[in-house]
Formats: sequence, C-alpha cells, structure tokens
Amino acid sequence: MKNSIKNLAAIAIVAFMTMSFTTVDNKKVVNTKNSKITWKGYKVTGSHQGTIGIKSGHLNFNGDKLTGGEFTIDMSSITNTDLSGEYKDKLEGHLKSDDFFGVKKFPTAHLMFTKVKSVGKNSYKITGNITIKGKTETIKFDLSVYGNKANVSLKIDRTKFDVRYGSTSFFDGLKDKAIYDEFDLIADLEF
Repeated sequence: MKNSIKNLAAIAIVAFMTMSFTTVDNKKVVNTKNSKITWKGYKVTGSHQGTIGIKSGHLNFNGDKLTGGEFTIDMSSITNTDLSGEYKDKLEGHLKSDDFFGVKKFPTAHLMFTKVKSVGKNSYKITGNITIKGKTETIKFDLSVYGNKANVSLKIDRTKFDVRYGSTSFFDGLKDKAIYDEFDLIADLEF
C-alpha cells in the first residue's frame, strides 16, 4: 500500500513538473468572413485597389505571445473596388489572367511564418515564406495583435513571382503604361 501511494505521488510530481516546463501552443483559426485583405497596385498614372479573400488561416500563440501562423489566400476572389461596370470586370479578368496571377493554374497563394520576434507588447517582426504562382520567396513584415484581432501591412515585389506585365524591370518604352513592381496588402484579421 505504501509503495502504491509513493508511486502515485511520484507520478503526480513528474506530471506536474512536465506540465510546468512544457510550452503549449494554442492555434487560433482566422474568421475568414470577418477578416479582410485589401490590395493596392500603383501605375504611373494612378492606382487601383480592391480586396482578396482568405481561404484559411491561423495564428499560433503560447499564452498571449504569437509564435507562428499560416494562411492560404483564394486568388480567384480578387476584386476591384475603385472601378465599376465594364472597366471593373476587365481589370478583375486581367488580374486573374496569366499576365498577372494565372488564377486557373495557381488558385491559391500561401504564407507561412518561419520566425516570430516580439518587439513590444503587441508587436512582432515576422519572417515568412510567401508562395505566389508556385514561386516561394522570403518576406519580412510587422504584425500587431490586439485581443482577438491582428493587422499587418506588406509590400510585395510582384516580379519575384513572375508577374511581369507592365513592369519597367522587364520592358522598355512603357512610359505612362508602366505599372510599379511593388503592391501593398493590408490585412485586418479576426480570430
């Protein structure tokens, strides 16, 4: 009987110590309906903007500290919000075509965090791998988390993903038809 009590006590102590020193990640799934990604692309004569949908995503936390994350973007959901009618439809179709994101062949884009560094109470420096059109590049950006919300602003160089249409990096003589290589993504996430 004494050995049974000693064994149970030993098991309880080992279990308690293991739990004390074990980090437990908590995966928080992104609410895709309440989250929003806005894009903005620039050209010599102005800019265009719109939205793109999140297919799935999550952020990993250890307690209240961000430790990782992963997102899949639905490229077929690209919409334009600054035009209407025929011009809106033409731009959306062109963005989905092989000139830009080749949505039929590459229906999703992917972002996976590879390093998360806390730089303040709710602020993080993120390093991640982003895949667009089957090409993966490393990207760095800042992310802020407040309660069940997070926001981030990214600049992406489209030419690294073979999106060359209208780029002065690849074509001469474009003049006022040139489209800048970098575009912005602003994500407001809820989980």
